[in-house]
Amino acid sequence: MPYPVVHVLFFLFCVCAVAVYATKKALYRKELSFRNSRTLLLLMFVGGLCTLLPDIPAVYNLLVNGTIEHCWIGPIPTHSFLFSSTAILFGGVVGYAAYREFNKAVYMAIFAESAFLTHLLLDDMAKGGCSYLYPLYNKPIRVFLIMDTGFAEVGLFKYLIFSFVSVFCVFIVILMALFALSQFGFEFSYRAEK
Repeated sequence: MPYPVVHVLFFLFCVCAVAVYATKKALYRKELSFRNSRTLLLLMFVGGLCTLLPDIPAVYNLLVNGTIEHCWIGPIPTHSFLFSSTAILFGGVVGYAAYREFNKAVYMAIFAESAFLTHLLLDDMAKGGCSYLYPLYNKPIRVFLIMDTGFAEVGLFKYLIFSFVSVFCVFIVILMALFALSQFGFEFSYRAEK
């Protein structure tokens, strides 16, 4: 399991690279206002908290039980799509409280979900498996173990499918974050060559 700092840094610099880039560009051009920085800070707060959300029970267990067990809240695994609904709810509530617009709340919820999913993907890479599909399927699934399989073992076609699925999972999470960030004004821009 990666440390919390790794989760936050991965989310900030890998998934939210467009926000970092847009902020650097705005600072360079002296276009960054207090309103824009408030939006960026709010996005980073929601993203940082939601990327750590699956491990929040570790704090409770450390204080109450003296252990750092963090993968379950009662019968529900914290590293699952079901528990990710808490990130969606948190992002939506924060987005609505900050902007009083339903659309902004939805985009903040999408952003929060992408942050949560980066945590699952990092844990999948490091420790090998998350209960993504709980309660439909209770056993851990390793998305990135499939990528580690050689095509001689499973055949070229299955190897290509497994590789595509693994990379597609990362692509979807990054795309969700980019879509949400573009709705808040953080985006790469294209300039036609002259």
